[in-house]
Amino acid sequence: MWGALVLCWLLAVLIAALVAGEVARRDASAVLARQAETAAALHAAVLRSELEKHRSLPLALATDPDIAELLKRAPHGSAQAINLKLEALAAQTRAAAIYVIDAGGVTRAASNWRLSTSFVGADYGFRPYFIGAMRNGAAEFFALGTVSGRPGLYLARRIDDAAGGPGGVVVVKVEFDTLEAEWRASGEPAYVADPAGVVLITSVPDWRFRTLRPLDAASRRLTLTDQTLGHGALTPLPFATPDSERPRLIKASVDGVRRDWMYSRADTATPGWVLHLLTPTRGAIGAAVASARALTALILTLIFGVAGVLLRRRQQAAARERAAQAARVELERRIAERTQDLSAANAALNRQIEERQAAEAAREVLRDELVQAGKLAALGQIAAGVAHEINQPVAAIRTQAETVAAYLERGQPAKAARPLQKIGEMTARIGAITQELRAFSRKAEAAQQSVNLHQAVDGALLLLGGRLKQAGVRLVRDKPTVEATVLGERFRLEQVLVNLMQNALEALEGTAGPVITLSITPRGTEIDLIVADNGPGVSDEVRNQLFTPFVTSKATGLGLGLVICRDIVAGFGGELTLRPSPRGAVFVVTLRVA
Repeated sequence: MWGALVLCWLLAVLIAALVAGEVARRDASAVLARQAETAAALHAAVLRSELEKHRSLPLALATDPDIAELLKRAPHGSAQAINLKLEALAAQTRAAAIYVIDAGGVTRAASNWRLSTSFVGADYGFRPYFIGAMRNGAAEFFALGTVSGRPGLYLARRIDDAAGGPGGVVVVKVEFDTLEAEWRASGEPAYVADPAGVVLITSVPDWRFRTLRPLDAASRRLTLTDQTLGHGALTPLPFATPDSERPRLIKASVDGVRRDWMYSRADTATPGWVLHLLTPTRGAIGAAVASARALTALILTLIFGVAGVLLRRRQQAAARERAAQAARVELERRIAERTQDLSAANAALNRQIEERQAAEAAREVLRDELVQAGKLAALGQIAAGVAHEINQPVAAIRTQAETVAAYLERGQPAKAARPLQKIGEMTARIGAITQELRAFSRKAEAAQQSVNLHQAVDGALLLLGGRLKQAGVRLVRDKPTVEATVLGERFRLEQVLVNLMQNALEALEGTAGPVITLSITPRGTEIDLIVADNGPGVSDEVRNQLFTPFVTSKATGLGLGLVICRDIVAGFGGELTLRPSPRGAVFVVTLRVA
């Protein structure tokens, strides 16, 4: 048997560890995917902000009257003022270069006019951004600089002359060294690819001007020419970029180390440009899987260990029981041999004890059945009041439903919210009443427990509220000022309250200004629950035999209600008494504080 238990343990640990590992892997991957999506969106937002800041420059400069005047002058005219303006503007905006090209493609002014690599006088009429701006009014192009050899985005805007014809182009070159350094410092490799799949901006310099997928010969030759690239460029990245918009795990080599990454992507402000981000897993998924498997194995080991200990103790207890049983049988045999008369007397005594125990059990069952019968009888008496309590919200629900239908027919759904809320409140009210009825009618256990006396009073009033209203009886109840927790059982205690209040209702029939008073009075280790009325009270003849079975002053009563209530309260260790009063009846239920 122990071998089978060990085998079951091994199989359970293996299966549970595999399942727990897969669940942990899925959860860890989902968390990492959400983090990667957030990081990609943040990177794209920073790039978008950088681009939008610089895109406004050529638009503003294209309408600058000084630049327009410069383009009107002869090519060899002085442009010192414009050079200084562009130099200051480039320093303020951190643009790599700002320069003005005339209609012939010759640079007339530039922010780098002081440098040896100045663009002034250079012919850029062959550059795609110049051609595109002259033709379409604006152009954007990413390429290596023909002079500096540094990559950047060229933002070009056409300058129209007074006649509306093309007078030249203003160009702003944006380099992303600072942005790429920030991406590199984050530890998450990022790269931006254009619609052709060519990597333009990247935190890994070796990836620049490489491609997401192999290009055909014609596309490769055209891109090399347009972007002034060397023949070693436009080779595919050292890993396959997923063609998926959803994050997923990939393996990629970065800085010569191949590891797991969570790939994610996000669109940018430039049409066709897509930002790709690799978020390092840092072993988080593997650690989560290992932790889940280890924890599962540990829990199952503890469970099977406890089961083994309990099984062993059960076997030992069974062995001891068998030994004790055998010893008892042997002792009884010897006693039977030596004292047959004593055995006979003992058997007779045992039969008497069993009969006594059976009679006691039958008496307890009968008492429980009597208590339950009292409950059901009380329910029958309060049924009309409860029905009235339910009929009112049901009628109101119907009215509110018709109101909602009317609002919906008029096309005013917003006004239907309030009636729907009232329907919900009245439905909850009906639910509370029916729940209390079910709980009250259920056969309760006799075991004692801590009971909130205020809640028991609330439950009884929920059942009798309708009948009190129908009878026109005013209820006076002390406001709860102290916590009243007693020993008992809630629904049996509610039965006592319902019975006492029904007796008070019946006694108040025909009384002017009928009043029932409920009060709770703490007295040290006991609490008194007082039910009083202003009716005719209890006659002296009935008072002396009030708690005697089948003694009643009612024409249709059985005389068992107060007897059942007294037995219930006595079962709680308390007492039910009738306190003398100049008017009406005052019943006091004394219970022990929990």
